[in-house]
Amino acid sequence: MRNGSLPLAIAVVGTWGFVYLFTQVLPDPPLGVEATIAIGLGLTLMVTIGYPSALRGPRRSPRRVAGRQSHTIAAMGRSMPLRSGLTTEAAGRAVRFLHPVLGGDAVAITDRERVLAFLGPGSDHHTVGDRPRTEVSSRVLARGRTIVVRARDRLGCPEPDCPLRTAVIAPLAIGKRIVGTLKVYRLDDIPPPKDVVKGLAGIMSLHLELAELDHERKLAVDAKLDALRAQINPHFLFNTLNTIASKARTDPEEARRLLLRLSDFFRYAVRQEGHLVEFGQEYFFVRTYLSLEQARYGERLRVRYDVDPQVLTAHVPVLTIQPLVENAVKHGLASKVDGGTVTLKARVDPLTRTTSIRVCDDGVGMSPELLERLTTGEGDAEGGVGLRNISQRLEALFGERYRLDIQSDYGDGTIVDLRIPLG
Repeated sequence: MRNGSLPLAIAVVGTWGFVYLFTQVLPDPPLGVEATIAIGLGLTLMVTIGYPSALRGPRRSPRRVAGRQSHTIAAMGRSMPLRSGLTTEAAGRAVRFLHPVLGGDAVAITDRERVLAFLGPGSDHHTVGDRPRTEVSSRVLARGRTIVVRARDRLGCPEPDCPLRTAVIAPLAIGKRIVGTLKVYRLDDIPPPKDVVKGLAGIMSLHLELAELDHERKLAVDAKLDALRAQINPHFLFNTLNTIASKARTDPEEARRLLLRLSDFFRYAVRQEGHLVEFGQEYFFVRTYLSLEQARYGERLRVRYDVDPQVLTAHVPVLTIQPLVENAVKHGLASKVDGGTVTLKARVDPLTRTTSIRVCDDGVGMSPELLERLTTGEGDAEGGVGLRNISQRLEALFGERYRLDIQSDYGDGTIVDLRIPLG
């Protein structure tokens, strides 16, 4: 990002952290997912539209700062380690990832009982596995609010030679439960930027919630849990927000349109009830998703639709076609230099009373190893959507009356064929 986009990117992150705090942490009970996303998108839209006048301000070393922020937002969607849960190993990866972008000299992550990771000055006595040594950590865990510490004596560290002087400590939460803290320290009298720390803590909390949903899904194979998991894809969300932020200065009107499409995308996802919807609704959902991805990939992503009008009123499983298209983009075209074409074809056969859906691409194809991971349910580790999860939902709905076939040759694209009973 160039020419001062750093304030906008920080504002977007801070906005979502603010929304999370005032919709999930402070209210009792917390607001629903639909309301939270609607509020967040509305505030983000306001911030983006108001960017040219409200966020310009002084611009120092724009190339250096812009490069750092681009890494922050783009990498957040790809690499946030807490997606696997609040563990010592995951926290260690997280502090190494966050340390260069948080504006602090030391970074720590704790749960409610112990330090899970600490990187930077002070690690000789802020030891992994010990209870947090600063008194302010207890207040954050008790109150669930971000605290800024502006003097060393207010940190409450009992070590007399501790070099840490100022800090911002933000809570990590799963729903209403405060499960830990993100702590950023500095060695001088200027504390780290509160909004950045608070915003990133909100994003980390979202990843922890998704990790908990994954755990619940493993304990109970329920189509509704799979649908809920599909509703909130952090990789797609943050990549799209990154795209919108980068367009805010060059094309504010396009940024506004993309935000509205993103709102449509999440509104459809969170409002779906039951297991079946008309194909026309899923078709609109897929087109919205692909329009957002085309904004990101530009001319590298081309789309072709071949849909028989008769299929529009046929019923199909909710939130099933879009993950197939997402796999085509993620594994077929994203790594291909000149991009390619994703094709969605749908037909109704009144004689056999079946609906046939084909998603294909002319991308790089899949290696046998990647195809195996996707079909055995390990695809999520690669950022894709596991075909096994889709197959389990189809089996629960249709028994043996469906077919899900995949053909892929490395270097020669992928074809996924889905056939379900006409309903």
